[in-house]
Amino acid sequence: MDSITSATAAAANSARPATTPETATAISSDFETFLQMLSTQLQNQDPMDPVKSEDFAVQLATFSGVEQQVLTNTLLQDLSSRMIASSMSDLASWVGLEARSAAPAAWSGTPVDVSINPLAAADRTILVVRNASGSEVHRAAVPITADTVSWDGRNAAGQVLPHGNYTFELENYAGDDLLATDPLESYALVTEARIMDGQTVLVTASGELVPSDLVTGLRQPDD
Repeated sequence: MDSITSATAAAANSARPATTPETATAISSDFETFLQMLSTQLQNQDPMDPVKSEDFAVQLATFSGVEQQVLTNTLLQDLSSRMIASSMSDLASWVGLEARSAAPAAWSGTPVDVSINPLAAADRTILVVRNASGSEVHRAAVPITADTVSWDGRNAAGQVLPHGNYTFELENYAGDDLLATDPLESYALVTEARIMDGQTVLVTASGELVPSDLVTGLRQPDD
């Protein structure tokens, strides 16, 4: 019986994948428990109806597969962590630049530049500005040929609106028909790069969190 157990252990050890220092202890503990269970099974099997060698092979293969999956998951997590750290290091150079995205823009007395991208089928466009609660605070026609428009923080009546975060939309019209309403992008100063929930995000001067993969442009701020 001991020779069978030793042979089983040797076969299982030869099938085990290489481990890292971080996973070696946990996997080794699980493997020892598995061998104890397998030895108990051998010692207590019915001698008139012994377990077939094929069944032992299946058990060994199953454990080896689980072991390898645990190791693979650990290696993938380590690789993901390294990639995220590398990404944040690269994004550190973005701090101090203005990033373009569809995130809310901060109006604090300085005009906000908004990127315009009308539909090809549109013959007129309307800029719509909304406050942090989603209420419309400004509406004005903008040239369909414009690439960028500057909003000075005023409503249509010329009144200066309170400082805060605002979002922008573009209504695309063909005649009197509204073709589409699209969110618009604006620029915000990047003050920090941060990892949150496994994702690299940028923190803007207004405190907004912008996933780095949603940034479509960068520029130097105006002096």
